[in-house]
Amino acid sequence: MDGKSKPEVEKRAETAPAEQTRSEPHFTPAADIVETAESLVVLMDMPGVGKDDVEVGLDQGVLSVFGRARSRKLDEGFRPVYAEYQPGHYQRSFQLGDEIDAEKIEASMNRGVLRLVLPKSAAAQARRIEIK
Repeated sequence: MDGKSKPEVEKRAETAPAEQTRSEPHFTPAADIVETAESLVVLMDMPGVGKDDVEVGLDQGVLSVFGRARSRKLDEGFRPVYAEYQPGHYQRSFQLGDEIDAEKIEASMNRGVLRLVLPKSAAAQARRIEIK
């Protein structure tokens, strides 16, 4: 190893204080959040989830993400001997502050990575004040 490698990140099963009624596991997707002058960008890893299998919603300031991962289909003639991949669904929520312009949130999905762009409201954006 060169010392610059990122540590392995394991999928974490979602824990809930209430009884579960779901038959398949649900995971909390790993997320990276970066900031630009105009927005926050959230990147979430959801392997096995396609564009048509993800739902993003906003209700009372809470941004919710739910992704359905499909089971891998093996080619004919193959049978599983050992598998570390476990299909399941992904679920995560974020409380948004007033500085986010909720009407302009954008979402895109590419190769199992969900990208959410959360634009800052005009009042929250940094600006330079001219000295007179």
